[in-house]
Amino acid sequence: MRIAVVDLGTNTCNLLVAEILEGNFRILHQSKQLVKLGDDKIRENEISEAATARTVDSFRKHKNIIRELGGVDRVYVIATSAVRTAANKAEFLEKLGEESGWLVKIVTGAKEADLIFKGVLLAFTNLDDPSVILDIGGGSNELIVALDTDIIWKESQPTGMARIINRFGLSDPIKENEIKLLQDYFAAQHVQAIFNCKQHGVKMLVGCSGAFDTVVDMIDEVEPGTKQRITQEVTLDDFYTVYHQLIASTRAERMQFKGMDYVRVDLIVPAVILIETLVREIGIQKIVQTDFALREGVVFELIERQKK
Repeated sequence: MRIAVVDLGTNTCNLLVAEILEGNFRILHQSKQLVKLGDDKIRENEISEAATARTVDSFRKHKNIIRELGGVDRVYVIATSAVRTAANKAEFLEKLGEESGWLVKIVTGAKEADLIFKGVLLAFTNLDDPSVILDIGGGSNELIVALDTDIIWKESQPTGMARIINRFGLSDPIKENEIKLLQDYFAAQHVQAIFNCKQHGVKMLVGCSGAFDTVVDMIDEVEPGTKQRITQEVTLDDFYTVYHQLIASTRAERMQFKGMDYVRVDLIVPAVILIETLVREIGIQKIVQTDFALREGVVFELIERQKK
């Protein structure tokens, strides 16, 4: 069975095309389009006309890619935080349906966390030690405390980076007092996650896609999207080197960094501040990055369904 998974996030619309056969999978294509559902209208919990147009265009491009690959048996389209909270989501989804012919399914924060966890399981098979999985989005952040093949605790908080930059209006470069403000904010918003991590002796952070991709691309000094990773360990020294480089930089400087993805140039600074806050507050000793997240979670569910 050949499938396409379209993950409509707050910042990007991501496409995964994969083949599933007898309990195995093969990724045929991955790409993304910038949609910025989290533009300045996100403060009012609305999706702007401009963001709607960008999304329609991204769907059109994804459909062309699927056609060039020879088509698929099924397309799964999943929308997350920005659509979840939008007051005008009905009109938005109607427009997408008219233009693309695709049915868009909005998932809850809890279901989003489940799919992210299943995507991580596809990469790791199981987590030998208590770990916290972090997926940093534009609209929401998902944190999952897990051990072996089980979720111990999970949360989805509307503290994604598009919401952060719209709420706090950060300086360029960010100022020391703004860093402290964000550290305090993230620690307060994710206090339950920090508590549960400490309770279960979590020392490993698994970072999914997004900001973590940019961090490891900068460490490896490769162009965004050119190195596919199932898992890659990130030393704390390497993370802090990138962290200090990013928080000291202007937007113009970040655009010149090797490994910087242009779709993340505005969101990466608050993202690494969130990561650093959790590393410090929890006492994380090991970071592992994975490309696998929500889209691969859909693949995981389909593989499990085939086995039954």
